[in-house]
Amino acid sequence: MLHAKMEYKWSLMILAFVLVPVNCNNSSLEKCYHCPTNPEASTQGRQLDGMSGYKRCCKGEVHEYFKSTHYKKTISKGNSVVVHESSSYEEYHSFISACAHYQPYGFGNTYINGNFFGDMEVAAFLAHVGSTIYCGNQVASKEQLAQGSCYNKEMNFNSSYCDERYTNIYPCAPGVRYYGRGFLPIYWNYNYGKASKDLNVDLLSHPEYIEKNKTLAFQVSLWRWMTPIKEDQPSAHNVFIGYLEPTKNDTSANGVSGFGATMKVLYGDIVCGQDDNKSMNNIIFNYQHYLDTMGINAQEARSHEVLSCANQVASNPSFSSYP
Repeated sequence: MLHAKMEYKWSLMILAFVLVPVNCNNSSLEKCYHCPTNPEASTQGRQLDGMSGYKRCCKGEVHEYFKSTHYKKTISKGNSVVVHESSSYEEYHSFISACAHYQPYGFGNTYINGNFFGDMEVAAFLAHVGSTIYCGNQVASKEQLAQGSCYNKEMNFNSSYCDERYTNIYPCAPGVRYYGRGFLPIYWNYNYGKASKDLNVDLLSHPEYIEKNKTLAFQVSLWRWMTPIKEDQPSAHNVFIGYLEPTKNDTSANGVSGFGATMKVLYGDIVCGQDDNKSMNNIIFNYQHYLDTMGINAQEARSHEVLSCANQVASNPSFSSYP
């Protein structure tokens, strides 16, 4: 799909999400229980006191700890990541606006057993975003991102990405192509249809809305992060925060919660289960860089077992094994 000579083989990375069966049920997002507000439940660093008996709860908003200066240092490095003239400050507010839609479901504000995962989750999400921004027909290099010369969509339109198996539920509009759009791209009519329902925007008829509205581009990307791809799999959000207990299949597949598991969910066997590879290592590098930029020193998040998916059996099939 993309040029074969890319240094980090980014083209392979993008395919895994879009080439798997879709979960066609209604949104599986579950609202997060709000953390107790009694005097004992006060925030102290990365811990929340008074949380005995509460495995998972949510409190606060992303903008309270993630500032425009953080965004400037991470994704844009002082420049816009899309070709249109706009400042990193404006993009930051688009991101924060998009976060507001998913904060009730736990994005960026989740505590597990009193331990805060919100800031690490924002770093993880943006690490994936920074690894999937397009420049022309190729995914952007870090140098191109720094120059602000990139787009929030795929520029190769050779496929319409219309899966006729789902046209009775998510009909393809005449002449419309459902190629990758968004900062963390979605593909195929069924994903555009699912995102349309959750966001209350007609993306099946007007997918170009994503290209014209940065807040929507971030919302679509967060939809991909928060929503399970298949019925029998968790979302990238849930595997990152470790909300779901591993099944016997996960254990036998060397599965472990954390950043590596998000790659397993989002990209499947294109990136994971193949020992160390440049695509995987570059995403990990982005994550570690964003943790440093945000001043997060959680060492447990940086262990190789948690960061890598090199030895994990991938959740999703690649193009070659797609039925």
